[in-house]
Amino acid sequence: MLFDITLTTILFLVIASFFAGFVDSIAGGGGLIQLPALLIGLPKSETVTVLGTNKFASVFGTTTAAALYRRQIKPDPKALIAMALPAFIGSMAGALLASKLPTDAMRPVVLVLLIAVAIYTWRKPDLGKVEILRHAPKKHNQIAMAAGLIIGFYDGIFGPGTGSFLMLILVASLGYAFISASAIAKIVNVSTNIGAIIIFGLNGVILWQLGALMAVSNVTGAIVGSRLAIKGGSTLVRKVFLLVTMALIIKVGIDTFASM
Repeated sequence: MLFDITLTTILFLVIASFFAGFVDSIAGGGGLIQLPALLIGLPKSETVTVLGTNKFASVFGTTTAAALYRRQIKPDPKALIAMALPAFIGSMAGALLASKLPTDAMRPVVLVLLIAVAIYTWRKPDLGKVEILRHAPKKHNQIAMAAGLIIGFYDGIFGPGTGSFLMLILVASLGYAFISASAIAKIVNVSTNIGAIIIFGLNGVILWQLGALMAVSNVTGAIVGSRLAIKGGSTLVRKVFLLVTMALIIKVGIDTFASM
């Protein structure tokens, strides 16, 4: 399959993967760059093939970012597992339905939710600057489990905005600082990517060679972005988070009105 793609297209996708890994490692939203790039570069491929290849290329960069964050930031393992495991299960369920449900119908809802996320974050400048965990441990983990399952399902079936939704739950509902939320979101995102890859891989829809090539570039971007985020702290992550969310609003908004 790789040899059926022009060198120009491969270079375009590799460059897009680098920037996707860079942005995603800081505040999520790498799919905003990489997924449209794949849709442009592979216009004759089925959507489910593009989704599967995107997940495969992304998981390596996300895993690299998660590992780099873990060296500096160590969230409670119980809370982390409570969110990551249901997210993994939810992602597998979503991926199973990815080729069966019309995702166009989801865009208006996602658009409204992303606008709400952006307004809420913008109106609270101190949000996520200081880490003050909320709720008793049991309730804290229950919220994490429910959010992980729902967002994981969404990531498996559609995807845009997953990082934004994870970050908002972690910061606004559970009380994490933005830098800690970014670290947790990366690990949860690894679990959703793996869950989706298992389903897409079993169905034979992933372009493995192209995905592997893009993965190398994605990892490089993730290394650069993670180091910048750890150095810049929650203030930098919040700024990038808002920029990415606004970009997602524009992208999903264009897609929504274009399909009407």
